Amino acid sequence: MTHSCMSIFATVFAVLALCGSGYLALSLWSAFRFLRRPRSVPGGFAPAVTLLKPLHGADREMYEALRSHCLQDYPDYEIIFGVSDPSDAAVAEVERLRREFPERNLRLVLCPRQLGTNGKVSNLIQMMAHARHAFILINDSDIRAEPDYLRRVMAPFAGERVGMVTTLYRAHAGRTLASRLEAVIIATDFVGGVLSAIQLEGGLHFALGSTLAIRREVLEEIGGLEPLLDYLADDYELGNRTSRAGHEVVLADTVVDTHLPDYTFGAMFQHQLRWARTVRDKRHWGHLGVLVTYALPWGVLAALFAKGALWSLVLLGCVAVLRMLSAWVLCGPVLHDSRTLRDLWLVPLRDFLGVLIWVATYAGNTVIWRGDIFYLKNGKLTRA
Repeated sequence: MTHSCMSIFATVFAVLALCGSGYLALSLWSAFRFLRRPRSVPGGFAPAVTLLKPLHGADREMYEALRSHCLQDYPDYEIIFGVSDPSDAAVAEVERLRREFPERNLRLVLCPRQLGTNGKVSNLIQMMAHARHAFILINDSDIRAEPDYLRRVMAPFAGERVGMVTTLYRAHAGRTLASRLEAVIIATDFVGGVLSAIQLEGGLHFALGSTLAIRREVLEEIGGLEPLLDYLADDYELGNRTSRAGHEVVLADTVVDTHLPDYTFGAMFQHQLRWARTVRDKRHWGHLGVLVTYALPWGVLAALFAKGALWSLVLLGCVAVLRMLSAWVLCGPVLHDSRTLRDLWLVPLRDFLGVLIWVATYAGNTVIWRGDIFYLKNGKLTRA
């Protein structure tokens, strides 16, 4: 390769690294804005709420996650569990909960009908028929919450314009390196992207599946859950439709926990590819912009093509410091995720993998979900 070509590539990668540094600065600023916002004080506003928890199978962490919802310091709530199959392993865990917490209003609903491609939403629709209260909260079976979770999630609803409340989450990695790598992705990239989107877009216009708390009247106003039956990112859609209807979507000042399986690298890659293709499908221009956020790989490539010129090494050093500072702030002060803090040495691997996944999103429009292959178009799923 000629010297002029090397210089051109070095310049291009340097520009990309500078753009990525701008994003990292935005991520840091967004994190500080999040940390400085006034914390709500859970007090008198505590309306009755129905928790909907669709279940499918059981794992070693699920019981403690479900149990955390029975330990809530909250005056009036019910939990409705839903399964498609009466022989599902999760049924035994619900019965175990009933024996441990006889004072709690816990109900199990059988959801035999497959109403659409998204089985979770299909179950939720059948569960909704049994919900008694004016506020609905949906989260997954692997979400573990602190005892004040409901109070902190419901507190923002004291504001009349608030239609939905959601939460950030931290991931507890399994025993494999791939699982630990995904925890790093969630803490240092996904969460940073959410906080940056709030600043860039003047608020939150989507929601996270870790918590989907919504006024029942707002849910009815946007057409209920039925329009989401064939969508992959039902959490994103529910929050986006709530926002488009003129209601605020806000982040509660609590963080919940989720546990990741013992991923192989192949399974982790497919999971990340599904997320990335969903983003590409729903937020195409935003997904294009993701490419310039990988400041560290571009900084490395700039230094390589510049043959270690002093300016390129200074740029790489600045990029590396900014990247690790952003990762530390998101893991530490924002998420209080001490486990993932110990794995920040995986950040460079994560960033190069991120570029590979970004490229792979344009190699097709199929996703693997729960072992099945689907085509993804306009956010909707059709079986391949």
